This record gives sequence, C-alpha cells and structure tokens, in this order.
Amino acid sequence: MESNGERLKKIRLEKGITLEEVHKKTKIHLDIIKAIEDDSLINLSPVYTKGFLKIYCKFLGIDPKDCMPDYKEPQGIVSSLSVTSERPTSLLKKVCLKLISVRSVPLKIKKILMLVLLIVFVIGLYNLGRIISSKRKFASKKAKTPIIATTVTAQSKQQTAKSQKTATAISAVIRLSILAKDNCWVQLKADGRVIFQNILRKGRTETWEAKDTIELALGNAGGVDLEINGKFIPSLGRKGQVLKNIFITKEGLRIGR
Repeated sequence: MESNGERLKKIRLEKGITLEEVHKKTKIHLDIIKAIEDDSLINLSPVYTKGFLKIYCKFLGIDPKDCMPDYKEPQGIVSSLSVTSERPTSLLKKVCLKLISVRSVPLKIKKILMLVLLIVFVIGLYNLGRIISSKRKFASKKAKTPIIATTVTAQSKQQTAKSQKTATAISAVIRLSILAKDNCWVQLKADGRVIFQNILRKGRTETWEAKDTIELALGNAGGVDLEINGKFIPSLGRKGQVLKNIFITKEGLRIGR
C-alpha cells in the first residue's frame, strides 16, 4: 500500500515541482520535506508534524484529511449567537409575541412579564441616547481643537535616515538563539571564527550574531531548539545524535553531508 510520503512525492513529481520550490513557497526546511516524503519524520512532536503535513498538502492541492484521518478544520462561531446582533426593537417584539402565543401562562403573569420587558427596553433606549450624546460632544470638541501644523526640520530628516540605516543593518545580521532542553556540547563559528565551544547546560539560552554565515556542530541534536532571526526551528535530530556541518545563512538553514 502506498504511504503518505510516497503519495506526496509522486504528486509533487507529477506536477514537476522541485524540493527547492517547495521550500521557497512553504518555508519548510528541505530536510523536513525529505523526511515527510521518506516517512521518517519521527523526531518532531505531533503538533509540528501535523502542521508541516497540512502546509505541504495544501501547497500540493490535496485535502489534509487524506493524509491525516483525524484532521479537522476549526469550526466557526455557531450561528445561534447571531441572535444578539438583532435590533432591540425586533428582539422585544419577538419575545412579546412569543409570550402572547403561550396560552398556558396566566394573563396576569403575561402582563407582568411584558411590563418588565418594557422597562428594560426603555432603560436600553435611555442608555443608548446617553452614548450618542456623549459621542456628539466628543466630536464637537474635536472639531473645535485647532490643528497644529508641524514642519520637519533638516535635523529630524537626518535622524530618520540614520534610524532607517540602523534598521537595515540590524535586519542584515544573522541572529541565532539556542535553547537547551538538555545538556548539549556546542561548537559555533561566526563568519569562520570559533566564538563558542563548550557544553550548553540544560535550561540555558544563548544568542550569537554573524554577518554572513554561522557554522554549528551539536553533540546532542535532540536536546536543543533553535531560533533564527525570530523564527523557531525544532530539534534537528534525535536525542544523543551528533550533527556537524550545520550552516545558517541569510537564505536559510542547511545541513551538510
């Protein structure tokens, strides 16, 4: 019987789509895409696995239910809540008609209930009038407030230009954070220079930056999670697995062979 991974790979090849194209469109890492097609995606939690499968299936135009029998689309808000959006007048009218139509209720009780509903309706109208009145006062005050024209000086323009340059420079930096779920030996090179080579203890989080390339080696790939420029990357391997030649560039993450 054809597995889910084999089926997805077959559909991708039939459509003439490369793994690199899938990576660019879905932002799923190449190694994870290969693992999905090889049915070897066993190191991720079920939440991540379902998420990646859902994205891949929708990219290929497949219903996720075909690959995940227990998959359910989130349901919207029940339509019965739309009753609250009706106007108070129509809602009151419906309630009154309903009370009148119930013959088993004594006439005295019907009159009392209708009186209570009428009082509630009047109070609602009174509060609505107060809200409208306060909004009109606020609008009139706002209209009377003079508009102060401000001119941008040359100095402020220079400061704006400097801040834009700074923001561009920050976005051009590769920022890597490693979150240790377990003790893990880490060797990290930033732009070819070794800046960390030690055991990252359980519960610790360290952050490094590089201009072009970060090269990483892990002694316990399943014991750490990565975060690259704010994007969370789950564990790259199994607990106790040694991974070397992990390259992080501005284009993404790549694991050498």
